[in-house]
Amino acid sequence: MGGMPAFVPSGLITLTTDFGLEDPFVGVMKGSILARFAAARIVDLTHAVPAQRPLEAGFWLSRSFGYFPAGTVHVAVVDPGVGTARAILCALANGHALLAPDNGLLEPVAALCPSLQTVELAPERLSGLGIQRVSATFHGRDIFAPVAAELACGRCAPLDLGQPRIVFDPGGSPPAEPTGRTVRGCVVTVDHFGNLITDIDARRLEGLGTPRVGIAGRLLAVRHTYADASAGELMAVINSFGVLEIAERDGSAATTLRVGRGAPVTVEPAG
Repeated sequence: MGGMPAFVPSGLITLTTDFGLEDPFVGVMKGSILARFAAARIVDLTHAVPAQRPLEAGFWLSRSFGYFPAGTVHVAVVDPGVGTARAILCALANGHALLAPDNGLLEPVAALCPSLQTVELAPERLSGLGIQRVSATFHGRDIFAPVAAELACGRCAPLDLGQPRIVFDPGGSPPAEPTGRTVRGCVVTVDHFGNLITDIDARRLEGLGTPRVGIAGRLLAVRHTYADASAGELMAVINSFGVLEIAERDGSAATTLRVGRGAPVTVEPAG
């Protein structure tokens, strides 16, 4: 695997979880960070990932982390296996450090960053970081937050956490793959507006000319922007994160099509 590149911390930490905001979990995680690194700058990427969907968290993380400055520590805790023997990983991608459980969450990042390098957190390293008491149900507070603080303030480097590894748990769905002249994928997430966001990267549509998008028995045109459709019209667009999205002008595609996460999507040239 070779040596890992140096990580130069910026003091910035992002948080991605499925904790929601109704309970104190997010606030307590921030308290755990600030107790170790009072000057930390913390950004909430999202806490609205549907419960126990690491692939969806990984999708958003993979498409979002590059908008932050190099040296950012990104903490992603969607962890149905908390308290089990599942590992915790620290990955380095383009100058960023990403902490996540080894449950497939980092797979979307690896798909976009082939040079991704990872370290598996060795449990025996925790005591050296002053982490003594770890609950079986809240590793976000007891492990992820303090480790992120140590990385962000520079008291700890990724290689200090354990041994390099390259094997990922192949959890979740595989990325969209072209089959002949047809590209197949699925809906990964549904946003606040009812837009159906897929795992089909815009680059996979190259060479298809003027494609049509198939979903829920409909064939939709690909528009440049939402305003190119008439009111109530269903369409496909390449969204701001560079993936195919199904939308309805002035409406909710999810409601109209009655589909959600996991719905199959195809793209093929117009006949």
